[in-house]
Amino acid sequence: MIKSFFKNIIATILQLEARLVLKKYHPKIIGVTGSVGKTSTKDALVSILGKNLSVRGSEKSYNSSDFGVALTVLGCHSAWNDLFGWLEIMIYGVVLLCKKQKYPDWLVLEIGLEHPGEIKSILKWVKIDLAVITLLPEIPVHIEFFKSKDEVLNEKMLLAKAVPIGGHIFLNADDPNSLKFIPDLAGETSTLGFSDKADYRAINPAIFNNDLGPAGLSFDLGHNEKNLNVKINGVVGEHQIYPVLTALAVGDKLSLKMIEMIETLGQYQPPAGRLRLIEGTKGTMILDDTYNASPVAMSAGLKTLESFVVAGRKIAVLGDMLQLGKYTVEAHKAIGYQVSLFCDLVVTVGLRAKFIDEALREKKFGERKMKHFDDSLQAGQYLEKIIKKGDVIFIKGSQGMRMEKAVEEIMAHPEGKAKLLVRQDKEWQER
Repeated sequence: MIKSFFKNIIATILQLEARLVLKKYHPKIIGVTGSVGKTSTKDALVSILGKNLSVRGSEKSYNSSDFGVALTVLGCHSAWNDLFGWLEIMIYGVVLLCKKQKYPDWLVLEIGLEHPGEIKSILKWVKIDLAVITLLPEIPVHIEFFKSKDEVLNEKMLLAKAVPIGGHIFLNADDPNSLKFIPDLAGETSTLGFSDKADYRAINPAIFNNDLGPAGLSFDLGHNEKNLNVKINGVVGEHQIYPVLTALAVGDKLSLKMIEMIETLGQYQPPAGRLRLIEGTKGTMILDDTYNASPVAMSAGLKTLESFVVAGRKIAVLGDMLQLGKYTVEAHKAIGYQVSLFCDLVVTVGLRAKFIDEALREKKFGERKMKHFDDSLQAGQYLEKIIKKGDVIFIKGSQGMRMEKAVEEIMAHPEGKAKLLVRQDKEWQER
């Protein structure tokens, strides 16, 4: 009760300061929401636009209505459980208001949704100039707190509806769930994706190699009857094209030069835990997709694993997908049916992931090709013993499953984990 009391007071003060900071400095605001790829899209926008514009984006995935958005506006990191740290942040907010400081011209705000009313609450004090709506799949994340899928979609699309005439909205051309809202939008809309009808179209996606094997993704960007080749280092999976495609589209609308933006991708580092390629022990390769998990994202990652030509085995290490409510059983079993078609070994982690095992048994997958653990560390320790040269290991699960611990057990260079893995902050390590 006491902790909750202080949390509410701090959140109220930070939101008040953030609201006043926006009124004082008048930055343009890009709002990013959706169910899949929000953080990757936000990071791509900051990286690519930041070469030419004064831009600040949300730290990590600070996207909540209580603290996340306010912390981004103030330009501060979370103080976690440090009361004096929160006091310092509040004092800094006062300094921003009382003394003119250097402040970015653009803010890229990742806006999440776990409970009904959160986006509506944010929009009461945040004015959106440009909105990006990432994929809104048939089974949204965090749906367990909502009455229906439509309730989730309607609240997420409030962000797009908040963009006034003269503003701009970017929608996924491959997503009918968001496209159906176009008639309700006041701002100008642009679409992006693989669809022939997309304003910014990704064509001919492919994996390119270096001397060690797969090194990244390439695609041709089709826009205004021109095709430009784009390369993204360090990731695989066609769905990883969306964040970069979005950033290029937004930059184009902000009058940045497309060729120059594409050139900056040579220095672009995709976020940790988003289907990044990591060298594993014993001559293996890891597809690290441990940032978080939803049914559509896990399915997309597995399609990438399926597409690989490997010298060894294809191994899927799958943790629970959380906050799916009534869709929990259905979603996990669907993943089980999918991996049964091509994997040589499936390792599951967590209570809900047992429904993946159940689906595998229905498909007569074979008990010797299945293994279950209660936590990710145990799974990683098991993998370290059994992986062989040429194996490719895909690892994914919801944030709360801490699947990066399994990656750490089998990565070739664990001394570099602070830069390569998600959730390496001191506060996460102490949990």
